[in-house]
Order: sequence, then structure tokens, then C-alpha cells
Amino acid sequence: MESFAHILRDHPELAVFLTLSLGFALGHIKIGTFKIGVVLGTLFAGVLIGQLNIEIPPIVKTIFFDFFLFATGYKVGPQFFQGLKKNAFPQLMLTIVICVSCLLIAFGSSKILGYDTGTAAGLLAGAFSESTLIGTASEAIHQLSISEVEKIKLINHIPVAYSLTYLIGATSFVFFLTTIAPKLLGINLVEESEKLSQKLTGETEHEPGIQSAYQRWIIRAYQITNEKWVGLTISEFEKQNKDLRLIIQRMRHNQELIEPTPKTIIQKDDILVIMAQHGIILNSLSNIGPEVLDEELLKFPLAHMDITITNKEISGKTIKELRNRFGNGLMLDKITREYQEIPFNLNTVLQKGDVLKLTGKMVLMEKAAKEIGYLDRLSTATDIVFLGLGIVLGGLFGLLSITVFGISITLTASGGALVMGLVFGWLHSQTPIFGSIPEPALWIFDNVGLATFIGLVGMAAGPSFISGLQEMGFSIVIAGFFVSIVPHIIGLFFGKYVLKMNPIILLGAQTGAGTSTIGLKAIQDASASKFPVLGYTIPYALGNILLTAWGPILVSMMN
Repeated sequence: MESFAHILRDHPELAVFLTLSLGFALGHIKIGTFKIGVVLGTLFAGVLIGQLNIEIPPIVKTIFFDFFLFATGYKVGPQFFQGLKKNAFPQLMLTIVICVSCLLIAFGSSKILGYDTGTAAGLLAGAFSESTLIGTASEAIHQLSISEVEKIKLINHIPVAYSLTYLIGATSFVFFLTTIAPKLLGINLVEESEKLSQKLTGETEHEPGIQSAYQRWIIRAYQITNEKWVGLTISEFEKQNKDLRLIIQRMRHNQELIEPTPKTIIQKDDILVIMAQHGIILNSLSNIGPEVLDEELLKFPLAHMDITITNKEISGKTIKELRNRFGNGLMLDKITREYQEIPFNLNTVLQKGDVLKLTGKMVLMEKAAKEIGYLDRLSTATDIVFLGLGIVLGGLFGLLSITVFGISITLTASGGALVMGLVFGWLHSQTPIFGSIPEPALWIFDNVGLATFIGLVGMAAGPSFISGLQEMGFSIVIAGFFVSIVPHIIGLFFGKYVLKMNPIILLGAQTGAGTSTIGLKAIQDASASKFPVLGYTIPYALGNILLTAWGPILVSMMN
């Protein structure tokens, strides 16, 4: 064992990867319905391996933290700036109330219980599951006019308090959302979700993995035997009833495969491949002739691609308006808004930055993209120029400071990376031709960036973890529960009685304000609905910014 420890000390990069591997493995462990998760798993792994006194250059931790913060801002940037519009006011106000409450309660609790600055920062970070606060608070402590020994002590107290209060905060918040909050609101989660689903889509939702057997869009091949259709052009055939949406994809004429044009004339015994809604096929096209199985004819390429809305004239339009303009030949499969799929119907209002996942012929896709926005050809390349420049500019911005009531407030270089991630993410949504970071790359920056940072924090704190835990005592557990729950009780009643929010949207917004993806998943499972996500995106964007900024602010308040 000692030989292995020497190897890790001589080659600390191996210790980093061992921490990641062990941390992700621990993250998959479930205790009842609670999953440890990657963040807590890598923290525990770091603390464990940190017992071997392995030194990692601090710059490594900072680089991965900046990757994570920029990626976080990049993901939520489009929705954050969209949320600044008037129609998102209730969600923005709810987030501010919850986030300010948690800051004040954490500060008050820490003063009453006699906690130091590092413990207070760890308490707030853990109770609200906001690991980015560890980084910004640590950087702020580095700026304090105290000895290096005292700085290290305070910084090492952060992950100790975080690890204890994270467990308490995450589990108690999930229990509160799914059990206590619905009783306080006087609702049944499933019934309330069904009401919202009927209101927004006219349909009842199914649980994940289960969908209706009814398929709205189908593709069939028919042989033309009815003389009524013979002699019509493809265009005339498609427009027999202006209210019916159908299109001829291809045809077989005299045993030959043909890609028809609008002027192609239909002749007897031609076989047409028709794409239309199920009801149209059944009720309106059953008299054109027999359906046939022509495997060669039906095997034709269909593009499944994304179009990002960048055209201001399209933003604000409903799906129905878009359908009438571009509908023929293209099927809308789903809409993604700020990396979250949203439910939709014909009256759903589209926003700039929404990603439409469409199916249809490539030529039609390209034609629609010219007017709607940017056609994503599914490139796997990341715009590193964009990424690097964003982090540099963000770092420079974060170094600026202002003084409020005698308290010097700065975002720090890492906090600036988050802000510039928001700006650059929004810029990419407006002009997707540059600044692309594919989802797999974002996953690496987001998950591996954060996990590496947290693991290194744990490794640094490892040698003093046990002594720090003994120093804090059981009171940190009580404080963690208090800081986690009380702000959400305040937010719950504020959202219900002052903002008059729909209860399902309100609960989703509370998970966003608390930056808790665990909470969002829990409330979606408990309500058997994906609709809580409609309240999650805007509060999640603002909550990330506020809670990250609370790091240096809390440090200033405690000193």
C-alpha cells in the first residue's frame, strides 16, 4: 500500500483519474430512493485518496472549474436572457426570493452557531446543492487579509461542511417537494399534472418509456386504381383539400422509381408513397386504390435534423402558424428549449433559440431552415476559439469589483467565466453559425469539469477532514436542514399567494431556483409528468448566477 501511495505522489495525475473513476462509481450507489450522485461521490473519493497526502497544483483545479462554469452558463444562456422578458417575471421574482432567503438564513445560522467563514460557505453550498459556490468562496477567502495557514484552514472547512449538508439538503428537499409541499398547497400532484396537460396539450401524459399506440404521422404506399386521381399533377393531388396535410414523397411509374416534382402527372397503376396524418390516410385516401408493400420504394432517406430558430419573425409565432408556412413534407418530432424537451401543441408559442427536431427530405429541411434559422448538420467539432476567448473575457470581467456598504464584491475570475458563458451561449443561439459546442462535449465540460474540481477539493481537505468534522459537531446537520427547507417554504407561499403560479410550474421553479436536477427529477416522477420543467429553466439559469455570486458575498458578510 505504501508503494502504491508513493506512485500516486510521484504521479499525481494518476491520483486524479483514480478519484474520478472511484467517484463516478460511488455516484451510482442508491440509498433507498436517494442516489449519491457524481458530485458527492467524487468528493468522498477525493477525501479518501487525500489521506495519502497527494499534492496537486492548484491551477489544475481552477482550469477544470472554469470549464464547468462556462459550460453551465452556455447551456442556460439563451433561456436566461429570454427570461428577462416580462412574461417570466413571476419565475424571476420567485428565484430572487428563494436565493436571497437562503443567503440570509445561512449567514444568520452561521453567526448564531459560531461557524467560521469556510464552514458557512460549505453550509450554504451543500444545503442548496450548489457546488460552484465552493470555488467562488474559496477564491474570495484567498483574497482575505489573513495568514496563509488560516486561509487553508477556512478553505478546507468548506468541503467538510458541504459533504455533510449536501446529503441533508438533497434528501430533505426531495422529501419536502414530493410530500410536504403538495399538502401545503392542498393538491394531488398527479391530478394537478393531468389538469395542466389537458390545458396545454389537450392530452393526458404517459409515464416515461410509455407512449400512445396512436401514431399521428405515417408513411404508406398506394397503387392508383381509381380514375378520379389519374391525370392529376402531384401538386393538384396534394391540394385536393387545403385543410389536409399530405405530401407525395416518391413514386413508382412503369416499374421505375421516380422522384416526382409538383408538375409530375399521376397515371393509372402508379404507386405513390404518401406521408400524412393517420386520420387523413384512413378517412380521405382510402379510395385511391389498394395499399401495397413495396419495400424498395419505401426505403428512401429521411433527414432527422435540428433547426434552431434565429429569425425574429418566426420567434413569437405558434406552431400552427409555422405549420401553415412550412408544414408540407416536414414532421415536427419535438422541441428543445435550453436543453430540456418541452411539451407542445398547435398553440405553443415558439421562442428564439428553440431547437426544432424535424423529420423530412433534406431539400425541404434546407428550404425551411433558410427562413426559420440555422440547420444543425450534427457536427461533432467544438469551437475552441469561441470557448477559450469566452473564458478569458469572462475571467477579466470577473476580476472587476465594486464596493457596496463597505463590502467589496467581485465575481472572481471563475464567476466571470459563468457570466461570459451566459453571454456566449446566448450569442450562439442568435447566430449558431459559430460557437458550437455539441452536447457530448458539453457533458464532458459540465460533468468531468465539476467532478475533477470537487475531487481535488476533497483531496486537499482529506488530511484535515476528520478533525474538521469533530470541530463542527452535530449542529451542522441541523443547520443544513434549516437552510435547505426554510427558503423553499417561503418561496412556496410567495409563489402561491403573491405570484399566483400554477402549482406544478411553481414546484418546478423551486427546483430551478435551488439548482437541483435531483429535485426536478423527483417532482417529475412524483407527478408522473414532464411539465414541471416549464418552470425549471429560467429559475435554474438565474439561480446558478445568484448562488455562485453568493460565495464572495457571504465571505464578505462573515468578515
